Amino acid sequence: MTDTTWLDATAQADLVRTGQASPRELVDTAIERVEKLNPQLNAVIIERFDKARAEAAGPLADGPFQGVPFVLKDLMATSEGDAHHAGFKGVKDAAYVADADTELVRRFRAAGLVCIGRTNTPELGLVPTTEPDAYGPSRNPWDTGRSTGGSSGGSAAAVASGMVALGHANDGGGSIRIPASECGLVGLKPSRGRVPLWPRAEAWGGLVAELAVTRSVRDTAAILDAVAGPVAGDIHTPSPPARRYADEAGVDPGRLRIGLLTTAPDGQTPTHPDCVAGAESAARLLESLGHRVETIDAAAFDVADLTESFLPCYFVWTAADVDAYGARIGRPLTEADMEPGTWALAEAGRSVTGTEYVAGLEGLHRASAAIQQWWAAGWDLLLTPTIPEPPLVLGQFAATPDNPLAGVFRAASVVAYTMPFNVTGQPAVSLPLHWTDAGLPIGVQLVAGYGREDVLVRVAAQAEAAQPWSDRRPSL
Repeated sequence: MTDTTWLDATAQADLVRTGQASPRELVDTAIERVEKLNPQLNAVIIERFDKARAEAAGPLADGPFQGVPFVLKDLMATSEGDAHHAGFKGVKDAAYVADADTELVRRFRAAGLVCIGRTNTPELGLVPTTEPDAYGPSRNPWDTGRSTGGSSGGSAAAVASGMVALGHANDGGGSIRIPASECGLVGLKPSRGRVPLWPRAEAWGGLVAELAVTRSVRDTAAILDAVAGPVAGDIHTPSPPARRYADEAGVDPGRLRIGLLTTAPDGQTPTHPDCVAGAESAARLLESLGHRVETIDAAAFDVADLTESFLPCYFVWTAADVDAYGARIGRPLTEADMEPGTWALAEAGRSVTGTEYVAGLEGLHRASAAIQQWWAAGWDLLLTPTIPEPPLVLGQFAATPDNPLAGVFRAASVVAYTMPFNVTGQPAVSLPLHWTDAGLPIGVQLVAGYGREDVLVRVAAQAEAAQPWSDRRPSL
């Protein structure tokens, strides 16, 4: 069989479709790679090897990724009969097992994908690194002393290291795009409502979206085709696409008006020169492809009230999620069941009044409207660094004895470029278009108007064709 280590998921599916490989062969080789690399990377925390082999040997849905192995992030997306811990020590100790698939997992199965395991995530996905006390840190394949980003860091490490070609991910403040940036992958956060979250109508007041991290634009487009679309009861429904996203990859986007922003929208977070260089290099690439790129100032985005409005909501959402996981294991979670930062956030949430929470939501809606005015004024895309720093050294997000929220405060700067677009619900993608002199990946972010994933796919595919990254692989 062809060595599948660095084939994308589309190519692996083609092997199955043409009879050059069986699903069982693909699954067996992926498991071998996990067994070889996971001791160094700690990406896969819950093995599903025997179930995956049995599923691969049996009838699989005749979907676009039939027989292709992948991983599920251990947050939100539950799979019936499998352990699910969301990074919590207490839920892990209780040996909680999910009793149902979420709608997204059902759609992954319908696409023909085979889950070989669940991946590491920070507790409740609260910080942009993957270093939970419950399972220990995931390590970046490009430099094992550095973070994979978070909260989809386990999935990103698995894909970047060649364990699998596709990993489930979700994003409430940058948690698809940040790991994609730090691990050299493609990470698309779709528009609010594009991919259903059921059995939740929305998560974190609509800030959370789900999809995947991949190694190619065509995989990202194809998995979006496979899982997007409304479900009864949706409260956010973007307009349906004119054609399949996979077909958009070959469509000429025309000459677009693109704004380049290398100063964080909050006007305070410094941006590392390597990250500025990455965005500026991407701007030159897009100009060479015929687009009009203009440098803009952070003053174009009114985010002054965003943090003030976000914090009370963030506290309440954390408290609600803590209570929900307590209900799953049949008892309230206590301070001993979780990390100090999570407990502090949840306790803060219990002190927020109902009127303060509603005021926070209304403030986020106002901030969303103000930010989206920039696109309404005639711009097509925003180009930024994905994060303001190269991949971070591990250990920067731990609570301290005098400050349990030290990790949350550290997180604020990391999400400076990503979080505003969770508030607006706009689609945004991180592309691996730059590397430091030391060989560390630097992602660049493109943000489109609400519902315009088609524009992102067209331009991302155009950039990938002009400046391919498939030959860049970590030495691990």
